[in-house]
Amino acid sequence: MPRIRRDSLLTLEAYARERTDFRARVIEHKKHRTVHLGDSVTLVFEDELTIRYQIQEMLRVERIYEERGIQDELETYNPLVPDGRNFKATMMLEYPDPEERQRWLAKLIGIEDKVWIQVRGFDRVWAIADEDLERENEQKTSAVHFLRLELSDAMARALKSGAGLSIGLDHPQYRTMLEVPVAVRDALAGDLT
Repeated sequence: MPRIRRDSLLTLEAYARERTDFRARVIEHKKHRTVHLGDSVTLVFEDELTIRYQIQEMLRVERIYEERGIQDELETYNPLVPDGRNFKATMMLEYPDPEERQRWLAKLIGIEDKVWIQVRGFDRVWAIADEDLERENEQKTSAVHFLRLELSDAMARALKSGAGLSIGLDHPQYRTMLEVPVAVRDALAGDLT
């Protein structure tokens, strides 16, 4: 799995100098890694750059400069970098109104297990969700989940050759499907080895 190493991170001082440009680069980069499933679910497909940004931001916000703290952030976030044969995505359930959000989080228990992708010509691949910790209980699901989607070698080759990619959600309270835009498909295919 590709790893972000300690010696590749910027110091807090260096990051402060480069943050504006780095942040703009990541925002632009994420435009081709973001998929909206209906009105209220967004998937951001992570890669080394998006996770590097997350680590640098956490170090900055928490003012972490000691080795143990930096290592803890690397251990937390490195598993979110795809390994060349899978996609990893942050799924956000977005309901701006707090009361509406509470109602929907109660209705959408299990939604994280109902996300799928499908490379044209192949069977659906279902997401493996929240491997680090449980993010729902009997009353509600979380507004944020972390997903892993494993592809076969043949699926990866097909995507790299331009095959279409669909993404969907099959929860009883939230069903949707879309053909992934070419720019997003191409960005994701570029993650595959």
